[in-house]
Amino acid sequence: MISIQSSMTELERSHQVRQTVLECYSAAVNNVAHYAMELDPEVTRQYRRHLSALAAEVLSGDEGSLTNSRATLRGLLRDFRDRSSAYVANLRDELAGTARALEEILDSLNQSDGDHEARLRTALASLRTVAAAEQARGLSEAMTKAADSIEQSVEEMRKQHQLSVTQFMTEIRMLHKRIDTLEAAASMDHLTRLANRGEMTERIRLSSGGEYCLLLLNTRGLLRAEVEFGKEVGEELAAAFAKRLRNGLKQDSEGSRWGAEEFVIKVALKKPEAMALGRWINENLSGQYVCLKAGKAVRPTLQVSVGVVDTSAGEQADHVLRRIDLFFGDRH
Repeated sequence: MISIQSSMTELERSHQVRQTVLECYSAAVNNVAHYAMELDPEVTRQYRRHLSALAAEVLSGDEGSLTNSRATLRGLLRDFRDRSSAYVANLRDELAGTARALEEILDSLNQSDGDHEARLRTALASLRTVAAAEQARGLSEAMTKAADSIEQSVEEMRKQHQLSVTQFMTEIRMLHKRIDTLEAAASMDHLTRLANRGEMTERIRLSSGGEYCLLLLNTRGLLRAEVEFGKEVGEELAAAFAKRLRNGLKQDSEGSRWGAEEFVIKVALKKPEAMALGRWINENLSGQYVCLKAGKAVRPTLQVSVGVVDTSAGEQADHVLRRIDLFFGDRH
């Protein structure tokens, strides 16, 4: 009886410790949600909602939920960090733009408004000189008032002119920024931050054979993830794959998204080195990725196959492009 009672006491103590750990874990998750920095209201609101749901799941004590919570929590923290970083970066860009606009306003205020203002002020000086000369005839006061009135009008015209110029300069700068953004978006895939097919095609046409190799990546699983888990998961998976890919490449490498599941990477490597890099990509970028779906961790899988196009034989660009189409065409 003593042995059974001792075992029961130990079991109860273990249960209490386990429950305490669960409560502490859940409280920690709730605290992470509560003290999240308020940046973009919608992002923060969604982040807190998903964390609160995770904290409630943890308290259930289900082993499967606890195991999955590790990846879910990591994914939520990573997603919030990425979104917050993008938000802060955008604020910095806006602040820099505002600072530049202010500098332009100050420069505009310090600049001369042209010869017409100089002529008007010269005429005013002459008028005041005449007024001083006519003081004995009683005309001085009237002419001085007229000169003051004209000078005030000139000053108002100058301010209005400067304001108009500043507004135009600000609008022009904003238009230039918008144009630059549109041009960048046209040449980049917004999900992966890689060049698009047209941009890479142009780079290949402008390059001389023998200077580079091309890595042709076919990533089976991007479309399947979109069908199975939804468009947002498919987009997150593509972005995660591209991020890992960029981290594994040298800075002088040029990457592009050739199609929905196809990528072309231009590397300044000889064929043996390019093939070694291709093997590394196949081994390290294939497998499961952790993504979020409605605040829950899901694990879509990618299988990457890699081909290498060597340009050392001095092939023409059109021939290189046909080889790319052949590689990807055989896999559609």
